[in-house]
Amino acid sequence: MINVFVLQNGRLNQVPIDSREDLEKVEPVWVDLTDPTDDERAWVKAIYGVTLPGEDEVKDIEASARYYEAENGDLHLRTDFLLEEEDGPSRIVTVAFILARKMLFSVHTDDLPVFRLVRMRARSRPGSIADYMDVLLDLYATDAEYSADALEGIYQNLEEVSGRVLQEEFTDQDAAAALNAIAHEEDLNGRIRRNMMDTRRAVSFLMRGRLLNSEQFEEARQILRDIESLDGHTSFLFDKINFLMDATVGFININQNKIIKIFSVASVAFLPPTLIASIYGMNFKWLPELEWQLGYPFAIVLMVTSAIAPFWYFRRRGWLK
Repeated sequence: MINVFVLQNGRLNQVPIDSREDLEKVEPVWVDLTDPTDDERAWVKAIYGVTLPGEDEVKDIEASARYYEAENGDLHLRTDFLLEEEDGPSRIVTVAFILARKMLFSVHTDDLPVFRLVRMRARSRPGSIADYMDVLLDLYATDAEYSADALEGIYQNLEEVSGRVLQEEFTDQDAAAALNAIAHEEDLNGRIRRNMMDTRRAVSFLMRGRLLNSEQFEEARQILRDIESLDGHTSFLFDKINFLMDATVGFININQNKIIKIFSVASVAFLPPTLIASIYGMNFKWLPELEWQLGYPFAIVLMVTSAIAPFWYFRRRGWLK
């Protein structure tokens, strides 16, 4: 799918593109391609002279391949964006940006919420975007906001997990659910941290390359400050995740120790009856109680008493709680 945007009175408006002729009639500031077809790639190359990278090239994470200037002067950037999905785990989508002929070209495999949000805001905020570089910086700024919202969601989810972990009765089933939720939030927090690190590198590259005017340079500095604050929050969340993980594992150990304690108490309590039964089960001819008519009931009562006595003692000492 190809989305073409033009600037009209300071607003970023989308122009419907159904054919190559439609693309030739407009002077876009931003050409966004989501999983483009071969025909769409050919249109862009024929009209603008821009060769779009393939999927394997987009995913290339070598430092030398992420930010570079081509021989014809086109600037190429590879930037990671976070994608949260309701029916699955979050993931990172790499977007290829090409800055050529005062236009921004973006290529990615999935429709990203950051891109949708930028398009919506640009239509409702006249004057917020003046050129293609403003579009790119707005994407990076919105990506930081999107990551901040995701971090707030992580904190809320961890608060719910904390309430379950610290409840009075915490079963093994509760522990399994808590560990699963904690692992999910830890994975998302790590992806956000990686995403912010990559965005910082991209913005820093633009600043070092003297590609920004004074207003854009100040906006880029603000993006870096926002990312710095998010880094501190991700560190706090990692600490909270580690605490909840340790607490959950600790409660699991406590539950296991309770089970082991029950077996230990039972084995100690039934040791005296076993000893008594062993004594009266010895195959000696002369036993004092062998000819005694009440010998058998006496042995039974003695074994029961010797079993109850340890339980009473343990309960009195509070060892059975």
